[in-house]
Formats: sequence, structure tokens, C-alpha cells
Amino acid sequence: MLCAWRLGGLGSRAAALWPGRAGLRGLGAGIRAREVSTSWSPVGAAFNVKPQGRRLDLFGERRGLFGVPELSAPEGFRIAQENALRKADLLVERVCSMPPGPQTVLIFDELSDSLCRVADLADFVKIAHPERAFREAAEEACRSIGTMVEKLNTNVELYQSLQKLLADKNLVDSLDPETRRVAELFMFDFEISGIHLDKEKRKRAVELNVKILDLSNTFLMGTNFPNKIEKHLLPEHIHRNFAVTGNHVIIDGLHAEAPDDLVREAAYKIFLYPNAGQLKCLEELLSNRDLLAKLVGYSTYSHRALQGTIAKNPETVMEFLEKLSDKLSERTVKDFEMIRGMKMKLNPQNSELMPWDPPYYSGVIRAERYNIEPSLYCPFFSLGACMEGLNILFTKLLGITLYAEQPAKGEVWCEDVRKLAVVHESEGLLGYIYCDFFQRADKPHQDCHFTIRGGRLKEDGNYQLPVVVLMLNLPHSSRNSPTLLTPGMMENLFHEMGHAMHSMLGRTRYQHVTGTRCPTDFAEVPSILMEYFANDYRVVTQFARHYQTGQSLPKNMVSRLCESKKVCAAADMQLQVFYATLDQIYHGKHPLRTSTTDILRETQEKFYGLPYVPNTAWQLRFSHLVGYGAKYYSYLMSRAVASMVWKECFQQDPFNRYASEVSFY
Repeated sequence: MLCAWRLGGLGSRAAALWPGRAGLRGLGAGIRAREVSTSWSPVGAAFNVKPQGRRLDLFGERRGLFGVPELSAPEGFRIAQENALRKADLLVERVCSMPPGPQTVLIFDELSDSLCRVADLADFVKIAHPERAFREAAEEACRSIGTMVEKLNTNVELYQSLQKLLADKNLVDSLDPETRRVAELFMFDFEISGIHLDKEKRKRAVELNVKILDLSNTFLMGTNFPNKIEKHLLPEHIHRNFAVTGNHVIIDGLHAEAPDDLVREAAYKIFLYPNAGQLKCLEELLSNRDLLAKLVGYSTYSHRALQGTIAKNPETVMEFLEKLSDKLSERTVKDFEMIRGMKMKLNPQNSELMPWDPPYYSGVIRAERYNIEPSLYCPFFSLGACMEGLNILFTKLLGITLYAEQPAKGEVWCEDVRKLAVVHESEGLLGYIYCDFFQRADKPHQDCHFTIRGGRLKEDGNYQLPVVVLMLNLPHSSRNSPTLLTPGMMENLFHEMGHAMHSMLGRTRYQHVTGTRCPTDFAEVPSILMEYFANDYRVVTQFARHYQTGQSLPKNMVSRLCESKKVCAAADMQLQVFYATLDQIYHGKHPLRTSTTDILRETQEKFYGLPYVPNTAWQLRFSHLVGYGAKYYSYLMSRAVASMVWKECFQQDPFNRYASEVSFY
């Protein structure tokens, strides 16, 4: 999953997949190569040992989160946001008082960067930091910067400073293509924010955007909130599968892989039981998005959200989803028949196929057909081995090496966070990846990529290095073994690292279009492409070794694992079609013709085929409605693009350096 701060007119967009020679070497001609540090260490070993050293540094200077001095304490967010807002005011005054020219675009980008550097960082901290004070301070910073951004997006004087540039044909012709494109993107975002409206309507647009931001934060937090039920209402023998507090059993997820049908059923019905507050929040979020879209001149929120994407409009998206659903339908029916048959075999007394069944029983079928019991594979997929596998792949494909670097005191929010330096063979240091990989209390369960700082070419000729966080939920190492990954965890790791490499390598002059700041229906292409590498035996055999014996994962086991991915693949994809369609309907014509739950039921039965379970409301756990509102189809469209790239460039040779540097770009 890609998480990024989206800032309307001063937000984030993007350019290339990975830049290859054109991106790295084109910019590199004017940038000094970053020297290699002697403090870096091999990446594989760093992830198979517990971090050491920071706790012994009792008297060292505390640098602050991500090395930002102000963020050594929660109060620092107020200082950081005040500094950013003060700088923004100065930049606005400067650009509005100068004649139009290329410098106009540079100042717009600097303005965007000064706000994004606080907002992006705070957006991560507000959900991931273990200390409540930091989370609350970060949330307030997000709201403050977000409000400022929406005001700037409707600032007529600021808009006119850019309009003067784009209205002058001679000036436009003098701009290089990248600068012209960035100027057009800034203008486009002004327009969809309602800059053309009168003063009162612009004020209303700002109010709606701020309200949507607040509702989004509230809804997102609610998607992960556990439900509880009195112990006596559940059979005693399944209590041990959940956390128990006093007289209540706490259900914090779907437990989709649990072998006991009753455990999965209970988790599904209780975790998805409707919460009135969350339901009201979702209804208000969808309604306010629709009001904003209509205010600025669009018939639906989906029409507004899809401006500037590959799909362009919701009609194209729905045509794509319906065609895909038609192509999948026969295979999906066969998959469900196969899953139903396995359930009947293992549980003949209760063989009706329900929504909580496919993840577990499809796994049983894979294990039985291909003998791929996850416990047989985990010893070969230690976290260190998988990280070394990524390192090998990036070195062969892109000339990039990952090195572990010791964070300074206060730089990370949890002592098990690792810091990686990304180093190119000729360009030197490209940026940093903070790896927040391990489970902890109150940490969101989703695997995500966060942009902390975008790359850009600064006025002094140096390149502002990108900084990102990868957040996973892996088990900690034990006394007897390092962290061991299931095949699914390994694939997720490769997926998220695809986002990180996109951020590192998508080097542009302007941070507004750097890395993953791109159309959402393209942003998942690099990450999904990485899944193909994770499922290719030629890649897996490079790193999969038993953590105790050093034995390589046998080729036949790798082949069986890769073949098993095809089992029930149609049903898995059909589920994604259902989610994407639901997202489009929610963001389509308003007022909605019925409740969000009734729409869920109808859409599930039409586009998935398994029955809706009464008194459940899966949509209230659909966190992607916040960051991917009207754009959830992006996963499916990006998968289609990634499939074409794989077949054209890497199917014959997954280590094809020429293809990685030329064919992508």
C-alpha cells in the first residue's frame, strides 16, 4: 500500500517509473556524487540481529525524529509547523511580487516542499509513533498545514502569478519540458480546487476540504479499532484465539488464516459488526466529498478525483472493472467450487461457502496440491536473507546497494527501526529508507510506504535526498531464531520495497513530481512488478537459504511455491474487483440511492458471488476509502501494466540490466 500526503494545488504528482540512466545520470551531471560512509554495514546481517548501541548512549545529543532537531519532543511539531507557515508566507509574497518566469515554478515547488516536509512527516507520526503525545502533536500539525494548503489552493493572487506565466506564449516556449509540465500541474490543481469560484464559494471549498481532512482522520482511526464481546457469548474453547480483558473477548482483526471455522466466523461477525459512529463518519465523508466536487464543477467526486489519472474518468474505470469481471467470472465460479469442495471435505456438517472461508481454504488447497506448508518455507526466508535478496536484485538490475546505518539518538521512534542508506554505483548516496518492520502495540496492521521527504534539486546544486518509511508487521526474532517470513510476508516485503525504490530513483528537479508523487493508478506499478520478482525461482534461489544450515531452498520447492500462486487467483482478483466497484459507487452519484450497507450487499452479491452476512458492515473497515477514494481500481490497473512490463522486459531474464535501464523509461 502507498501512503502519501495529497495536497491539492500544492500537492504531489509524478513522473517516471524508475529513472534509469535518464533520471540518475541526467540530473547527476550537475550534482556532486554523495560519498560512501565508512559507518555503513551489510544489510542482510543487520536484519538478523537485534539492534545494539543506542540504549548505551545515555548522554549523547538527541537529534530528533528523522534527524529534524525540533522533533526531539512532541512540542517540536508546533515549532516545525510555525516555521513552515512563516516560510510559506514569505514565498507567497515573493512569487506574487516578481515578474513571471522559470523562477516562478521554482518558488512554487519550494513552497510545496516547505509544507510537505512537515505534513508528510506528521502524517506518518500521527499513526505510527508509540507515544500518544507525539501522535496528537503530529495530528494537529497535519490539520494546521492542511488548512494552510487549502487556503493557498484558493488564493487568487497566488494563482494569478502562475497564470501570467502560462498565458505568455513566449515565456512558455522558453521553459524546458519538465518545468512547463510542473507549471501545468500546479495550474491544474488550482483549477480542481475551485480557484474559479467567487470569494464566498472559495471560502466554502476551504471549509469543506478541512472538514474532509478531519473526517478522513477519524474514519481511518476507526477502521483499526477493535470490537469486544462478553465472554459468555462465545464458546469457551475459542477464547484462546483472541485477547481477553476482564469479562470481554477483544477482536482486533478477521483471523482469516485460523483453521477453526468457528474462530473465523466469530471474528468476521464481531469485527465487522456495525459501529454507529463510524457509519455516521463514513456517510459524512462521502457526502462532503460529493458537495466539494459539485461546488468546484464536477458531477461526482469520482469525476474530480480521476482528473489527471491514466483512466481519466469513472466511465472508463467501470468499463475496465466490468470487462475484467466478465473475463474472471467462469474461473471464479470454478475457484469457489474448488474451495467449497475442500470445505466439504474438512467440515461436511457445515459446507456452505461463506466470506470468511476463501483465504483459509485456498491456502489449504495450495498446501495440499503443491505441498507448500508455510512452516516448511519460513526457515529459508529469514528477514536478513530476504533483505540480502533485495540487495542482490537491486545491484544486478540498477547498480544499487543497500547499507545499514546506525541511527542517531532520538532519530527513530522505536529501537527496532532500521535505517538503510541507498547507494548507487556512480551517483553515490540516493536517499534513506527507515524500516519499521516489527509488530508492536497500537501499531496499524497495514503494510505501507510513507514519503517523509521528497527529492528535489536545490538552488545550491545539491540534491535534496528523499526519505521514506516502510511499515510492516513482522514477528520479532526469538531467542533461537531470527525473524522468519512466510512466503506471503516475503512477497509483501518485495512489494513495499518497490515503492521505496520508486521514491529513491524517481529523481526530478522538482519535488512536486518526484518518486511516488504520481497518478495513483500508476503508483502501484513498481511495487506490483516487484511481486513478479518475488515469485520467480531464478530470483528466489539467489537468497533463500536455511537460517541454520545455509542450505539453499530446493528448486522444486521454489517452483511449487510459484505455481501455487495461480490457485484461486481468479477468486482473489474478483474480490478486488468487488472492492473497486464499491469504491466507485460510493463516490458516484449522490445522494446515494440507499444505505452504504445495502450498497455493499448488492455489490458483493453481483461482483463477488458470496452471500452478504447480516449485521456486518465491511465498508467501515475499508481504510483505502481515505487515501484511495474513487481510486481503489488502481491496484488492478497497475497490475495489468506491471504484467506487461514483466512479460516484455524480465520474463526471459529477471536480471536484465539493459531492460531495467532502457525499457522502463
